[in-house]
Amino acid sequence: MADYHFVYKDLEGASTQWDDIQRKLGNLPEKPPAFKPPPFAPAPDEDSVPKDKAWIGEKTEQELQELEDDLDDDRFLEEYRKKRLAEMREAAKVLRFGSVVPISGSDFVREVSQAPSDVWVVVFLYKEGIPECGLLMQCLEELATRYPGTKFVKIISTDCIPNYPDRNLPTLLVYNNGAVKANYVGLHTFGRRCTPEGVALVLCQSDPVLNDGQSGNEESRKAVIEGVRKRFIEKVVTEHEEDDDGSSSD
Repeated sequence: MADYHFVYKDLEGASTQWDDIQRKLGNLPEKPPAFKPPPFAPAPDEDSVPKDKAWIGEKTEQELQELEDDLDDDRFLEEYRKKRLAEMREAAKVLRFGSVVPISGSDFVREVSQAPSDVWVVVFLYKEGIPECGLLMQCLEELATRYPGTKFVKIISTDCIPNYPDRNLPTLLVYNNGAVKANYVGLHTFGRRCTPEGVALVLCQSDPVLNDGQSGNEESRKAVIEGVRKRFIEKVVTEHEEDDDGSSSD
């Protein structure tokens, strides 16, 4: 005999076969509809809701003008911020160095020959204890700070060139794109008085060796060379005036 009181569950909830028969005969009321949760709807995004612009109509002409000025200021500040970031990124590409870096013979190829093609490298051959080397080193340290877009390195002469004679020291080698572009042997190459301005002028005689780090364009190179010449002339004039003052006081 069938068990009419067996409890089962269907889509409309718990029931028994007996209850289902009695409902068909009209002896029991229909089952209440099963609970169904409402469909999920995400909360509205405030940014996606159309803005109520009715408040604009409440503004006076002066208030609207001030609002427009504020918006213009915001746009200007945003454009200025973007421009400054771009300038800083461009400057960061060029501002790479800023000091005279010591290297060894094993470093030479990586630091000098394989330097990027847009970088000029000034190689200082020296030895400790030679006064002329110390004097030129002081000039190069100042130039390295003033022109951080140019790479300055120093190496003991015999580590770079075996048996290189001390009488040729100090020596400067100028490299670009893996090739020697110029060489300057002896301190006398830089004039009677070795000054940063005199060394800078010699380095820039034929090529734009010195880079101030502002940019890599041609106008910047011209400005650097013009600045070098101006400083050199000012230095010479100042020294000449000091010499005259010293002579007159005697």
